[in-house]
Amino acid sequence: MEQRFEKAFAKCQENNEGLFVPFVTLCDPDYETSLEILKTLVVGGANALELGFPFSDPCADGPVIQKADKRALKSGAKVDDFFRIISDFRQFDEEIPISILVYSNVVVARGIDRFFKDAHEAGIDAVLIADIPTGMLNTCDNFKECAVKNGVDTVLIAPPNASDEVIEKVARLSEGYVYVLSRFGITGTDKESGYPLELVQKLKEHNAPHTLLGFGISKPEHVKKALEIGVDGAIAGSGVVQLIETNLDDKEKMLSDIQDYVAAMKAATVNRL
Repeated sequence: MEQRFEKAFAKCQENNEGLFVPFVTLCDPDYETSLEILKTLVVGGANALELGFPFSDPCADGPVIQKADKRALKSGAKVDDFFRIISDFRQFDEEIPISILVYSNVVVARGIDRFFKDAHEAGIDAVLIADIPTGMLNTCDNFKECAVKNGVDTVLIAPPNASDEVIEKVARLSEGYVYVLSRFGITGTDKESGYPLELVQKLKEHNAPHTLLGFGISKPEHVKKALEIGVDGAIAGSGVVQLIETNLDDKEKMLSDIQDYVAAMKAATVNRL
C-alpha cells in the first residue's frame, strides 16, 4: 500500500483532526512485548507510528529513550529483528503509516541501498536519519538516492532557529512530513515544548510537506497548543516510553496505561479548529 502518510493526513483533515504519532523504541523491552506495544498504540488511536531503531549512542535522545535503547539491545535484538518486528506488525495493520528514526552508523553498516530496500520490504514508509544535517542529505554518500530508488520517503528536521536557506531545503527535500523541532536539546518530558509559529509559517510558504511537531510533547494540552500554531499533528516519545519503563514488571498494566495515554493524546487532536 503506497502513500500511507498522505492518506492519513487527508483523512484527519477531512475529520477536522490532527495526527497523533507516538514514538517507541523497537524491541523494548523485548521482541514479543514490543510487538504487543505496537498493536496497543493502534488500538489506542494512533494515526501513525514513529519507531526508533535502538542504537548504542543515541545522541539526539534523552535519558528515557537512551535507557529504552539499552533495554532493547540487552535483550539481544539486532537490526534484522527491527525489520522483522515491523513485518510482523504489518500482518496486524497494513494501513497505518510508519516512519523510523535511525542513526547513520546503522544505515551505513548494513549498506545504504540494502537498508532502504529492507525498510521498504518491511513496510516502512519513511526514514529520519537523526544525525545527518539537512544540507548533507544529497551530498553525503547516497542516502537520498537509495531512499528514492527503494520507494522510501526521507523525513527532515526543521530546527527552531533555521535560516531561510535551511527552511527552503527542508521544504524541498523532505518527503512524507517535516519533523518540526519544538525546542533545542534532546528528547524528554522534563522540558516543555516550544511552539515555533514563524517556522511553521515559513515552511508553508515554501510548500513543505505536512508538519509534525516533536520534542517535549507529553500532555494533551501540548498537542492542542501544537495544532494552534498550524502543524498537522504532534509526535510524543518519552511519555510513552516512560510508561514502558514504569511497568516493566507488569505487562498488563503497561499495555493498559499505554492505550489510555494514547487515547487521551489523540482526543486532544479532535475538533482542532
